[in-house]
Amino acid sequence: MERFDYLIIGNSVGAVGCMETLRSFDRDSSVAVIGEEPHHVYSRALLPYYLDVEVPVEKMLYRPAGFYERLGVTPILGRRAVSLDVAGRVVRMDDGRTIAYGQLLLATGGRPVVPPVPGMDPDKENICNFVALQDLQRIGRLLPAAGRVVVLGGGIIGLMAAEALHKKGLQVSVVELAPRVLAPVLDETASRLVEETFRRSGVAIYTGTTFKEVMGGERATGVVLTDGTTLSCDLLVVAVGVVPRTDLAKEAGLAVNRGILVSKRMETSAAGVYACGDCAEVYDFLLGDRRVLPLWPNAYAGGRVAAYNMLGMVREYDNATAMNAMHFLDLNLITAGLNTMGEKDGFQVISRHDGNSRSYRRFVLKDDRIYGFTLVTGIARAGIFLNLMRKGCAVTAFKDKLLEENFGYVDTPEATRWDLLSYEKEVERHAAASQ
Repeated sequence: MERFDYLIIGNSVGAVGCMETLRSFDRDSSVAVIGEEPHHVYSRALLPYYLDVEVPVEKMLYRPAGFYERLGVTPILGRRAVSLDVAGRVVRMDDGRTIAYGQLLLATGGRPVVPPVPGMDPDKENICNFVALQDLQRIGRLLPAAGRVVVLGGGIIGLMAAEALHKKGLQVSVVELAPRVLAPVLDETASRLVEETFRRSGVAIYTGTTFKEVMGGERATGVVLTDGTTLSCDLLVVAVGVVPRTDLAKEAGLAVNRGILVSKRMETSAAGVYACGDCAEVYDFLLGDRRVLPLWPNAYAGGRVAAYNMLGMVREYDNATAMNAMHFLDLNLITAGLNTMGEKDGFQVISRHDGNSRSYRRFVLKDDRIYGFTLVTGIARAGIFLNLMRKGCAVTAFKDKLLEENFGYVDTPEATRWDLLSYEKEVERHAAASQ
């Protein structure tokens, strides 16, 4: 039986954060990473650009080709962990072998949702997801014979897919069940700005409806919507979201809600077993509770904190919250915190919208501090707002200035300004130390 001091299941950014931190302090212990995909660790954020010839696979790597060798990590790629025995500290693989471990990180990510619609068979050759490199490679092979595409899902992944395929010259239709796109992450005004941007470019947006039936035999030839609309297609992309992959943890008896429950130290309910990334529920400092935060920076930070605690160096991940930086066609957006909350939720909301420039700023306030914000077009000062939020700085005295495009540190009281600048230097120092 193989044995490793540290074993990581999942080969994405959370795993990288864990591996790099382990090797910063421990060069001698054995480390292995299990990856279900056969690929070297790559940046999922670049997936939409894979369809462009200027971003080949080798340029999508999240770390250089010799990354595992340089760190002395054993990669076990193209293989899947099928069961976990936390009492015996053993993982069983899909090829029958067993691997023992000293400490374990679950970074299993999320799996795409495929709704139970008649005719929606993922084995049909032209029905694809949009979450992994193999999905994009499959779409790439289908593109030469495709002219019309229907994307199911008007969330971040669905709109990224719609933009990428629109840029390839396809006729694109997006179907979203909610009354507007990006409803979970944007308020109504910001959602409409995104919809208008897509419609102006020629992408059709259907909201308040979904698939009733997928037409066709071996290939999908079109869809019938619940409102009676029929759309023809040569390619069907399913992008209604992902759910945490918790099966391994649940079957092993770990505490699981929507995601794997972890402490601020990223430890699960089993000693020596940690979790991070899209599969885990982490502490949101603004919510004051745990929730799934499927974000690239949170996954990396969670992997690092898990590694510190594996090493016996107590650390807590206590400044996580939701944050999304989005770019659709010529529109830039950043959201952070509890940005969709409103007055009905007990928060104060201030906003400014300029229809001519498509500029929009919205802040969610409570108890003299920022709990969330949305920036559309004018996003340059997002870092300042994030620091104000993380530090819990009082903002009532200058809250109206938050809505100004040129807001900066100079608009804050001197004591707040120096506090924020000191915090920035501290963050930079920690970042430099982790390199």
